[in-house]
Formats: sequence, structure tokens, C-alpha cells
Amino acid sequence: MQLQPLTAVSPIDGRYRGQLEGLADFFSEYALIRYRMRVEVEYFIFLSQNGFFKIAKKELPRLRDIYRRFTLEQAQQVKDRERITNHDVKAVEYLLKEILEGMGQGDHREWVHFALTSQDINNTAIPLIWKEAVDGVYRTSLGSLLDQLGVLAKKWKDIPMLARTHGQPASPTRLGKEILVFCERLEGQIALLGQIPHMAKFGGATGNFNAHIAAYPEKDWPALADAFVQGILGLHRARHTTQIEAYDHLAAQFDAMKRINTILTDFCRDMWTYISMDYFTQKINPQEVGSSAMPHKVNPIDFENAEGNLGVANALFTHLSAKLPISRLQRDLTDSTVLRNIGVPFGHTMLALFSISKGLEKLILNPGRIRADLDQNWAVVAEAIQTILRREKYPRPYEALKELTRGSGPVTREILHRFIDALKVSSRIKETLKAITPHNYTGI
Repeated sequence: MQLQPLTAVSPIDGRYRGQLEGLADFFSEYALIRYRMRVEVEYFIFLSQNGFFKIAKKELPRLRDIYRRFTLEQAQQVKDRERITNHDVKAVEYLLKEILEGMGQGDHREWVHFALTSQDINNTAIPLIWKEAVDGVYRTSLGSLLDQLGVLAKKWKDIPMLARTHGQPASPTRLGKEILVFCERLEGQIALLGQIPHMAKFGGATGNFNAHIAAYPEKDWPALADAFVQGILGLHRARHTTQIEAYDHLAAQFDAMKRINTILTDFCRDMWTYISMDYFTQKINPQEVGSSAMPHKVNPIDFENAEGNLGVANALFTHLSAKLPISRLQRDLTDSTVLRNIGVPFGHTMLALFSISKGLEKLILNPGRIRADLDQNWAVVAEAIQTILRREKYPRPYEALKELTRGSGPVTREILHRFIDALKVSSRIKETLKAITPHNYTGI
């Protein structure tokens, strides 16, 4: 069967292709080849601008168009060459040399890939892919979700709500504040993610500039490499490496995204629970079906889909962050096949972000159900009463409230007020205690 969304093995390229098609610009085989070509071309230009050979300034836009206008057909030419060379990066080098011949730059062709090993290209192309995908796609979508949560937190800031700790009624809170809990957690982890540099390796076959020094011993190659990697590519160069970059910082980024996903999983489960408690209903699409057998069903599928995709993403992030920093001696090939999968957890994470946003748009607050829950749980103000009684030096107030609230039946407003009336405190204190309700005992 020809590859299409219905025949794809992975749901990333199948069921969810329509939502994730843009990720092909970063994580497809075509994209990897294009980014490799970008590094090769920019290094070729960099050498010319640092006195190794001369290219007319007017030629630079044409050279950059090699990767800016890189086509699927050209990527296929690379794959065809790879079948002969059995080396993916060498195939890119050969195609670039051929293109330069056609541009009248044949005299300079041997400056392509000069003194480099394939990992100088891979360990710059891949972090560049990751950086641009994270900055341009992930952080943008995550920021939009944070904005959406911020709007809801403000909208619901004055909605009192029964809290539950250990699944049991607890001191009331406010719905908006509970949303802000997740906003603050996400903002903190996003900030930590932003502090992790995108590291690259650019130092020759085993990281020592051996060939570079052999050809041009008078050149300051570490400084040149820094200028290229940081100044041209916008990455950070690891100073001491083997044949490959150690991936410690990339692993840290995976772990940071995994923590963000864990927070989002927590959020999805909370929203699912609030929906199951009827704190929220959901907007109904008359064309949709919630169950093949039960016509009444309107399921919280967006938060469920998000939770599932976050789980898949985190399982893969866990493997990536645990495996990539490990390589035998100066290099083994296990990182190569693993790195080709970095787009998969990224894709599942993006699906989760889309689903959460969609789920939030469907929510309809059910204030009557929230109020009813508060009305049925007057026992939760016992904390306030015993604390005020402590202030008034009332004997054993905690124990008195414990005996009242852990009896055989529910504590109603009437029961609580009879208890207050029987207290040996002033009328002013009794009035203060009676003024406390589950609806106004919400703190700051």
C-alpha cells in the first residue's frame, strides 16, 4: 500500500497527520537532510568569509537559496546517493558539491565539509532543528494555552468551591485560584526549560580539531568553531567532546518537557474529575456521539486524549533522556537511530496541547452544583471556628469540633449554629463564628 494517513503505521503520520503536518518541516527525513544542507552551506560561506578562499558577496544569497529552496526531489537525490555510499551525511556533501559545480563554484568544491566529520553536521543540525521547533512551535502553543488558563482564572476568581484533600471535603477554595496553581507551575518549568542551552559539537573526528590543525596549524580553530556555532547557527558549542556531543543538555530539555507534561497530566485529571462531579458541563455538538450505545453520554474526551498523549510522550522522553548521554568510548552509533525519533514525543505533546485547549473551550461552569456542594458540607468551617476559639483561649476547641463534625450524620448550618450558641463565649464572638459559611471561608 502507498503511504498515506490511512496506511501509516504511526498515528503521528496517520490519524493525526492533519493536526501535525507542520512538524514535517522539522522532524521528517526531508527536514533532517535540509538542515544538514543548511549547516554545510553556512560552513562553506563561513570559511570563505574567514579568508580560506574567496566568494563574491553577490553569490551569498544564491548559496543560501540552496537550503532555503531545498526540494523534495533534491532530498530524494540524497537518498539515492545514500544507497550507494551507505552514508547519509556524505550523500549530502556530494549533492552540494554537484550543485556548486552547476553554479560555477566548482573550484571551491573541496571546501565543502572541510576537516569535518559527519557528527559535526548532525550535532549542529539536530540541535538547530530542536531549537527552532521548540521556540517556534512548542513554546508558542504552550504560551497560548497559558493565556487561555489565565483568562479562565480571572473569569472564575470569585467562584467559591469546596476543596478536596484525600478525596474528602476540605477548607473551601476558589476556582480561579486552583487554575492559577497550574499557571504558576507551568510558568516555573517553562522558565527552567528556557535556561537550558542548545548545545552543539563542532570539533572534528574525535573532538580535537586534528585535521584542522594538520592543514592550518596557525589558525585558532576553537575560536573559529565558536564563531560559527554560536554566531552563525545560534547554538552553544561544547568545548570538550568525543566524536559526538554528549547530549546532557538535550536530555535536560527532554526532562524539562516531561515535567511540563506531568503538570498537564495532573491538570487533565483534575478537569476530568470536576466534569464527573458536574462542576462543569460541556458544550454539545449535535452531530457528535458520546457513546455507541448510550445516547445521553457527553464524554470529557479531550482531557482523556490529552492524558493519553502526554503519557506516550513522557515514556519516549524518558528513554531519550536516559539513553542519549550514554555512548561507548569515543562514539557508538546508537544515538543516530534514537535521535530520529525526537519528533515523536514532540508530536504527542503537541496533540495534548491542542486537546487541552479544545477541552477548555467546551467547558460550561455549573455554579448551582458548586454551590450545592458547599451547602452540603458545613463541617468544613470547623477549622475556622476552632482556630478563632484557640485565639480566645477556649479550652480544647479542636477536640470539641472534632466530636461535633465526626459524628454519625452530616453537619448542617442549623447544627453548627446550635453548637455555637452553646459555647461559653461572648455574643460578639458568636456572631463572628456564625458569619462564617462554606461560601465565604475561602481565604485570600
